[in-house]
Amino acid sequence: MATRNPEDHERSAAGMDYEDPIREHAASIGASIAENGPEALFEEIENLLPESWREQISTFPIAAVLLGFGVGIFLGMRKGDELIAAGTSLVTSAAMANVNQIVSRVGGGGE
Repeated sequence: MATRNPEDHERSAAGMDYEDPIREHAASIGASIAENGPEALFEEIENLLPESWREQISTFPIAAVLLGFGVGIFLGMRKGDELIAAGTSLVTSAAMANVNQIVSRVGGGGE
């Protein structure tokens, strides 16, 4: 039987129980959004798209906008609250990770 650490349970309940590469990526996205604004988010989304999709979007921009608009309305109607909560959680987590790094550097890493 596996032993459970109460700290792991608290981290999981707070939504902080994910692997380090994901945490680092979320922190870097949050930091870039804080520094560069929404443009950084658009660049990150663009990096997620495969090259073939980018070519289709360049070839048919109006269709891409209409498709994005339709998907946005569908998700907004069905999952709006969850999307807002997830986005807020991601940005808050990234900001707190950055604050913790700054405090540990300034405070001498009191651990």
